[in-house]
Amino acid sequence: MTKYREILRLHSQGISQRNIAASCECSRNTIAKVLKRAEELSISWPLPPTMTDGELQDQLFPQEEQHHRKMPDLEYIHQELNKDGVNLRLLWYEYCETCRRGKEVPFMYSQFCYHYQQFSMKKRASMHIPRKAAEQTEVDWAGSPAHIIDRVTGELIPVSMFVGVLSFSQYAYVEAFMNQNMESWISAHINMVTFFHGVTKIIVPDNLKTGVTKADWYTPEINRTYREFAEYYNTAIIPARVRKPKDKPNAEGSVKIISTWITAALRNQEFFSLAELNAAIREKLKLCNNRPFQKKMGSRSELFTQEEKPLLLPLPATPFELASWKQATVQFNYHISIEKNHYSVPYEYIKQKVEVRITKRFIEVFYNHLRIASHPRIYGKIGAYSTVESHMPKDHQSYVKWDADRFVSWAAKIGPHTESTVKTILSSHRIEQQAFRSCMGLLKIADKYSSKRLEAACAKALSYTPYPSLKSVKTILASGVDSVPTEPTKKTSDEFGFTHGSDYYGRKH
Repeated sequence: MTKYREILRLHSQGISQRNIAASCECSRNTIAKVLKRAEELSISWPLPPTMTDGELQDQLFPQEEQHHRKMPDLEYIHQELNKDGVNLRLLWYEYCETCRRGKEVPFMYSQFCYHYQQFSMKKRASMHIPRKAAEQTEVDWAGSPAHIIDRVTGELIPVSMFVGVLSFSQYAYVEAFMNQNMESWISAHINMVTFFHGVTKIIVPDNLKTGVTKADWYTPEINRTYREFAEYYNTAIIPARVRKPKDKPNAEGSVKIISTWITAALRNQEFFSLAELNAAIREKLKLCNNRPFQKKMGSRSELFTQEEKPLLLPLPATPFELASWKQATVQFNYHISIEKNHYSVPYEYIKQKVEVRITKRFIEVFYNHLRIASHPRIYGKIGAYSTVESHMPKDHQSYVKWDADRFVSWAAKIGPHTESTVKTILSSHRIEQQAFRSCMGLLKIADKYSSKRLEAACAKALSYTPYPSLKSVKTILASGVDSVPTEPTKKTSDEFGFTHGSDYYGRKH
């Protein structure tokens, strides 16, 4: 409604029309029109003390009395605002179209909002933070902790209570944890969305370190693991402003309710494990969610089931896998050290700093946000190595390929005598790896003399001794003895018994 009385008062004090328009929140054209009309009717300040604002308007613009503006359906507007994507501007456009079709005069947008604001105040609805179904979840740690009892010492061990509340229905989730670290924080969120059977578009935490790495009024920095959780469930993390509890009033209010109806209600019971305490919490939580509202119809559970649950975002097929991040430097042996075990990285990244994502099953290595390595996580050992052959330089790869079975396989392709010689060399050393260089040297001879001559040389060496060496084979090839036919094997004395020759008997004793 135009402030005709205030316009006349300010004009009488010599205030410019520009400043009057700013003070009365209307256009300069309206100010000029009112002042011109007042001058035509000889109406000036001060006005008679008995004149009301309505009478002043009737004197200035009596023709507007005929224009009766249609009052909008405020109850309908209030219900429509709970729907996703609906705002007052859209509803005002629809209201104007309805008025034009009925040849009625609509309120301007400012008056439309004013009437709804007055209506919403009577309905005890807040216009500062509108609540829509499936839009927002508020999360926090409860202030007053519960306790479990140590079975051995009888000591009371404090535990932390996680609270998650859907802003629209105020449907709550509560769970106890031994601490407030990152693993507990993410596990609580995973269990919460499973309990709700869906995810809201926004999650509003406090500025705690497990959720927010750097608190900032405008651009808070979200913890990396927490951000991964949000991406996995297709939700957004929008922390509450520092020292602004009204940004998450439902969580703050639910903390008080939980302190009374759960923590205090369980004060006379004894729990010896976290599982026992959480089982009791679930029973009390069920009663709390089913308790009727005091100032409106229904309960949290009914409002959640009927209006909010169908609109929640669906859950992924598998729950989020908790991961932690750390920074590491690739050492000269192209490995990084994680919890005293070692995992390989492509050797090109030696001395580079990399980001390591650690889960229960895998170790993933990233450089400039690009994954460059992945390993199954090693358990039960200290100082163990997980090495991928392709991460090694070429000369290291060939060394890794040295093993007894591979040497025997290579020798068998040349011939049976070469195979026997390699097996003999391998068995002649107490530690098998000590014979690898001799085997490699033996097989390399084929590159110089050919595989055929190597096989012949090995056959010749075996005819001399059952334990040929690399040196003996080399000597045979260098002297060309491998090309001399092998003489028939002479009969040994064992075939004829033990006899003495003529020299023995002719010798003087």
